[in-house]
Amino acid sequence: MTTHNKIKQAGLFSTAALALAIAGTSQAYELQVGETTANIYGYAKLDIIHDLDADLGNSANRTLIRLDDEAGSDGHTTLHAFQSRLGFSTATPAGGSTLKTTIEGDFFGGGGGSFRLRHAYGEWNGVLAGQTWSNFGGFLGMNPTIDFTPEPGQGNAGRQAQLRYTTGGLSVALEDPENLGGSPLADDTKSQLPDLTLRYQGGVNGFNYGASAVLRHLEYDTTGTTDTGKDSAFGWGLNLEASARVAEGVTLRGSLTHGDGIGGYLEGSPAAPAYLDPATGELETIGATGGTLGITAAAGPGNVTLGYGVAQADLDEAVAAGALTGSANETFEVVHLNYIWSPIRNVTYGIEAGYHSREVVDGRDGDALRLQGMVQYSF
Repeated sequence: MTTHNKIKQAGLFSTAALALAIAGTSQAYELQVGETTANIYGYAKLDIIHDLDADLGNSANRTLIRLDDEAGSDGHTTLHAFQSRLGFSTATPAGGSTLKTTIEGDFFGGGGGSFRLRHAYGEWNGVLAGQTWSNFGGFLGMNPTIDFTPEPGQGNAGRQAQLRYTTGGLSVALEDPENLGGSPLADDTKSQLPDLTLRYQGGVNGFNYGASAVLRHLEYDTTGTTDTGKDSAFGWGLNLEASARVAEGVTLRGSLTHGDGIGGYLEGSPAAPAYLDPATGELETIGATGGTLGITAAAGPGNVTLGYGVAQADLDEAVAAGALTGSANETFEVVHLNYIWSPIRNVTYGIEAGYHSREVVDGRDGDALRLQGMVQYSF
C-alpha cells in the first residue's frame, strides 16, 4: 500500500461513521488462492426515512424541496435497503510490487432498486486504471451522514472512470469529462479532452490535510463542420480540506471548494458547469463555491456528529443573458445531527435529523426536515 493510500485511509477511518462511506472492508472474508489474497466484503443496510415536509426521495434530492409559495403534501415515510453493498478485492505479488483489483456494487442504480457498479479498478506500481473515487477532493472534510447524499460544498466524492498515477502523497489523473463534472449543455456537448485532476494529501500528529485541483475543457458543437454553432471554454476548480483530532475522541473537519466551470466536481452544485449565451452563441462558465464544517465526538459505544454544508452558484449573468430564469436553483444548504454506534462488531445503528434548504435566483426559498434511522449488518 502506498504512503498516499495509508494517509487517505487514516482519514477515512478516523471515525466509525466515515467507514459507512466505503465498504467496511475490515469485516471481509479472506481467501488465499496460491499467491493471491482475495476478500469478499459488504453489508446489508436498512434505511428508515420520514420526511416531515416534501418527499426528498430514497436519498436527499434537494431539488425536490418545495419553495415557500408552493403547495404540496407533507409527511412521507420510506423504508429501503438499496444501499446494501457487495464487493470483491484481490492482492497478488507481481514484479516486485502488489497487483490489486477491486469490484464493488450496490442497489442504488436508477435512484434505487437496480444493481449498479460502484468500483472496478486495478492498481500496480502506482498506476490505477478503472472506476473509483475521483482524484478531486477526498473524505477529510466529509461529515458522516446516514443519508446516502453527502452534504453539499465539498469536493465531490463520486466515482469516475480514470487513469491515475500516485507517488507518495501526490496523485494525478485523467478522468471521464462528462460523468461527475457534468456537461455544459443537455444537447450538443462535445467531450474532446479528459478532465485533469491533481491532488496532494498529507498529515502529522492527528492533523490530516488535502489540496486538489481540476482543469476542464468544455465544448459544444451543433454542426461538427464549421465554427458556426461551436464554442469552448476553460473550466477549473480548487479544493482544500482537513481534519484534526483536537482531543481524545473529538475530531474537527472542514473543506472549501471553488471554481469556474467546476460543475459537479463541487458536491451538490446547484448548476451546470456552463451555459450558452443565446445572444452571442458563446459558451460561458458558471462560478460556484461551497464548504463544509463539522465536529464528531465519541459518546458511549458510538459517535455524535454535527455537520454543515453549503453550495452556491453565481447565476446572475446567466439569468441576465436569458439562458436561465429566476426559478433556477442557486443555493443548497444542509445541517445534519446524528448518532451512529456499534453495540458489537459487524452491527451498526444510527439516527439522524437533517435540515435541508434551497434558494432560487429570484430570492424565493424553502426548507425540509428529514428524520432517518439505519440498521447495518456487515460481513
